[in-house]
Amino acid sequence: MKVRKILAILLAVLVATTLFVGCEKKDDAAKDPAPAPAPAPEPTPAPAPEPAKLSGSISTNGSTSMEKLIGILSEQFMNDNPGVKITYDPTGSGTGVESAKNGTADIGLASRALKSSETGLVGTTVALDGIAVIVNKDLGVDDLTLEQISDVFTGKIKNWKELGGADLAISCVGRESGSGTRDGFESVTGTKDACVLEQELTSTGAVISAVASNKNAIGYASLSAVEGQTDVVAIKVGGVECSEATVQNGSYALQRPFVLVTVEGGKLSEAAQAFFDFMLSPEAGDLIRKAGVVPAK
Repeated sequence: MKVRKILAILLAVLVATTLFVGCEKKDDAAKDPAPAPAPAPEPTPAPAPEPAKLSGSISTNGSTSMEKLIGILSEQFMNDNPGVKITYDPTGSGTGVESAKNGTADIGLASRALKSSETGLVGTTVALDGIAVIVNKDLGVDDLTLEQISDVFTGKIKNWKELGGADLAISCVGRESGSGTRDGFESVTGTKDACVLEQELTSTGAVISAVASNKNAIGYASLSAVEGQTDVVAIKVGGVECSEATVQNGSYALQRPFVLVTVEGGKLSEAAQAFFDFMLSPEAGDLIRKAGVVPAK
């Protein structure tokens, strides 16, 4: 009996111990759950594709007065976009407008506003240019009103003594028919088809040279072309000097727009559109000023 009693007690202790250990393991499991599996690594995004590099050729054609402006803008744009080649043909504003219309140029260049007869085209002003009235450095006349300039070029005033100068016959020098500079000058002075010119020349440089070599002469040229010249003088018009500041604020009367001409409703190539947008951007402002003209915006 004693043996059975001892065995019963041992069995009871064993069962109790087993139950205790099992409960403890369950408590430990509840307190320390198994670690969660590590999250899967996020996929590395593919690198963004580089913007397509511009390439191709862009042709511009037109105003000789815009040569310096287009040269500076073209040089910068081609430096930024080595795959692009820009050409410029200085044919005059009339030809530039026609070239844009018939598609022989991507962008026409005109140093005047489009005429009402030049339909199917869009003119976008990129800069403003002052037209300087120039005389020989030895003349001694430095200020004329717009009306006096008109009278000189139409032959109503024939001698410099009528304007406070020496007793010298006036020799008027101007640009050829179709020139944007001539068209701008005649539009502002009201001398359209009425100028009496001793010489009609085909470039701004030729006009400057002709006035420099003739003490009697008077002519007109783009402000950007006259700056730095020593043999000619840009006279005041109505007491206002021809300068970037007076052109920009509108106080100088003899000024004209520099215009980019494109086909209405037409689509430029990717490269030509990018160049067009660049010329009108704020980033081009300093380059436009370096060309001696004033940004339109």
